[in-house]
Amino acid sequence: MSIPSLLLHICCGPCASHAVRVVKADYAVTGFFSNSNIHPRSEYDHRLSEARRLAELCDIPLVEDTYRHDEWLAAVSGLEKEPERGARCDACFRFNLARAATYANAHFFDLFTTTLTISPHKDSRKIFGIGHELGSFLEVDFKKKDGFRKSLQLSRHYELYRQSFCGCEFSRRSDDR
Repeated sequence: MSIPSLLLHICCGPCASHAVRVVKADYAVTGFFSNSNIHPRSEYDHRLSEARRLAELCDIPLVEDTYRHDEWLAAVSGLEKEPERGARCDACFRFNLARAATYANAHFFDLFTTTLTISPHKDSRKIFGIGHELGSFLEVDFKKKDGFRKSLQLSRHYELYRQSFCGCEFSRRSDDR
């Protein structure tokens, strides 16, 4: 019996640090870095570099999606002033998870999921709903069983860069206030 294949959408290395450990026991995991929401490009490149480093440390392959910030901006157009956790974030989740679902389907993965659920600032139920609308989504709430704290510990252990904002220019503005 073969182990099911899982495409793991990775928002950043710190969030993935614990998530990879959770799913690697039961799935053939491939990381998928698709985060066109991250701005500026230097921040995106830094997070991608850390995701590459973590993938190597965890011995998983990492697929790097094309950076399409202009397409992401179009997807959240009109929602720029929404508060964090609002409609803009839902549109952002949908954009990034749709890219993961499309890749998973095109490359015959059994399932896909996301590290986004490790954040105590994100509603896992919303993420699950969007994921299921898009394809064969595996529900894993990585913050359960103290997952967020474990990701903090692993981030320190691996000396991963831990960002201070979600990623988009709109979340940065609200964090800077």
